[in-house]
Amino acid sequence: MNWEENYKSKLVTADEAVKYIPSNSRVVLGHAVAEPFKLVEAMVNNKKNYENVEIVHMVAMGKGEYTQPEMDGHFRHNALFVGGSTREAVNMGRADYTPCFFSEVPKLFKEGYMDVDVALVHLSRPDEKGYCSYGVSVDYTKPAAEAARIVIAEVNDKMPRTLGDSFIHVSDIDLIVETSYDLVELQPPKIGEIEKSIGENCAKLIEDGDTLQLGIGAIPDAVLMFLKDKKDLGIHTEMFSDGVVDLVEAGVINNKQKTLHKDKMVVTFLMGTKKLYDFVDNNEDVEFYPVDYVNDPKVIMQNDNMISINSCIQVDLMGQVVSESIGLKQFSGVGGQVDYVRGASMANGGKSIIAMPSTASRGKVSRIVPFITEGSAVTTSRNDVNYVVTEYGIADLKGKTLKDRAKSLIDIAHPDFRDELQKQFEDRF
Repeated sequence: MNWEENYKSKLVTADEAVKYIPSNSRVVLGHAVAEPFKLVEAMVNNKKNYENVEIVHMVAMGKGEYTQPEMDGHFRHNALFVGGSTREAVNMGRADYTPCFFSEVPKLFKEGYMDVDVALVHLSRPDEKGYCSYGVSVDYTKPAAEAARIVIAEVNDKMPRTLGDSFIHVSDIDLIVETSYDLVELQPPKIGEIEKSIGENCAKLIEDGDTLQLGIGAIPDAVLMFLKDKKDLGIHTEMFSDGVVDLVEAGVINNKQKTLHKDKMVVTFLMGTKKLYDFVDNNEDVEFYPVDYVNDPKVIMQNDNMISINSCIQVDLMGQVVSESIGLKQFSGVGGQVDYVRGASMANGGKSIIAMPSTASRGKVSRIVPFITEGSAVTTSRNDVNYVVTEYGIADLKGKTLKDRAKSLIDIAHPDFRDELQKQFEDRF
């Protein structure tokens, strides 16, 4: 049987496909905008057919209906990263959260910590040799499919064909549901004066020829605004968004000075607009790899002059960084922050940056605090932190005493809170 015949023999409807999901099983969903929405919808619509099905994923871009109270007994979500559609369920106890570094998620699937019964994935149409691309989400999705007993795929003619280690052959898929719909788009965020000031401060730490890790959101996009006069920048990152495309087109990002994957942008997943998705489609300058490669600190450190930029919720006067929880409430997850903080710190000429507005709750709460909120989890330890940046400046904590760290952090706190922080400093030191 050639691959075309094999492909046709596996075609089913979404309702037929989800009948192959057994009760008491673990189902891993494709990540972020590569969530297989039609399969998830069919699974939810057929909830009465299931008992005790665990649904595992990181960022969810769908409705997360399997977390609703009426799904009790049918589905239970286990989040590896909490998003907007799953946050309430996790904090209300209807869903679970498993802490993990993004780089280690494939290991959970491959080494039996979390056996994968079914992988639901979202792929491009097959090429002339019968290979489908994982498109905008290789990360843990490809390793999950490789570890799964059953692979059910949505094959979407709107999914970009991305290159690198981004392919699965039709023969390795058990059931195929053909679909045609546009990927979810995330519009560029509004960048205010605070974000601009943070971006400008971060840009001061970036030199010509550096390799960057950037995320998504107002602060990463603001950083990109201030890099237009730089030269020969490179990209090695878990994800990037539309702002990077503008700098590529302007010639600022060309990857010529990279010491690993020279001339190539390296990434593991994407979220953005159609402009971004069109940019990566069959683009030989962009290579996708699973996250246990892209986010491995031992790989990251091979990029000389590696710069990582991440955000957080709180930093205390010792330099402990809280990025995923607010007290006992889980807000997001560890993601790749620690992977890149450590990888950049180990790189020749590397720098890791934690960037944040100085306040939260419309200026009512300082993000630089004497003590982290009770119950909060420390995401990045004080031993790992290098630079902390706010709109008021840059604090370099590496190699500094606790006393000097506290002084540096107070200097970049919002002026409205510096007197109280100074009092706490004097009481402590």
